[in-house]
Amino acid sequence: MRALAFCLLCCLSLLHVPAAVAVQEVRVGGYHFPPYLDKPESPYPQGLVPELLRALNAAQQQYHFVLVPTSATRRYRDLENGRFDLMFFESSRWGWQGTSYLALGLDIDDAEVYVAAAAPGRGQEYFEDFNDKRMALYNGYHYGFASFDADPDYLARNFNALLTYSHDSNLRMLLARRVDIAVVTRSYLELFLDRHPEVLPRLLVSDRLDQFYHHQVLLRPKGPLSPAEVAELLNQLQASGELSRLLGRYRLALGNKVSVE
Repeated sequence: MRALAFCLLCCLSLLHVPAAVAVQEVRVGGYHFPPYLDKPESPYPQGLVPELLRALNAAQQQYHFVLVPTSATRRYRDLENGRFDLMFFESSRWGWQGTSYLALGLDIDDAEVYVAAAAPGRGQEYFEDFNDKRMALYNGYHYGFASFDADPDYLARNFNALLTYSHDSNLRMLLARRVDIAVVTRSYLELFLDRHPEVLPRLLVSDRLDQFYHHQVLLRPKGPLSPAEVAELLNQLQASGELSRLLGRYRLALGNKVSVE
């Protein structure tokens, strides 16, 4: 009887054990690109991308998104080599020629703006000619005025550019009159001025944009997710209101649904 009871208990327990669900890891590349990502190598990276990954992980159990640090210049090779599976908030204009990728269009826009120190009599005409200007740029970024050529030697030689790894440093060099123009991501500038409103009267921001870009997700062709699957996950976040809330914190907005290009 004891043996029979033991067998019955084993059978019942097997009936009630749910099948284990394998969670697919999705590796997301990210480089220092504030306000989208700040210090990806640190134990607690900040910015929109880490918050988005946490929201995606909380919204479903099929995929687990993890951040993989890369650099602005190394990211093309890392995607092709399979070091990560996709990147959020990219643009196919930023040096991806010759790299195999799939694209998902995001109806999320941002821009790069020119910033100069305010001075008596200085207006928007100051941004019409860069020939005699010292430029503060972010190393590895692609700029419209330079035909999206990010080569540091080219920028230094043709545009008297000083390249750094910090928008904050570039703006502070501008205020200290060490450079004449800084090119800054618009969303980052808005957040910077929120933190430092006293600086606003000391800056002249261009009406002219260096570039206006529509963000994309770029994916590895043989990765775990297709563009349509990423779109579905993001649209679920949008339907719940979570995506709009996240974007709003970083001075961004989603126009309509995410769509496959």
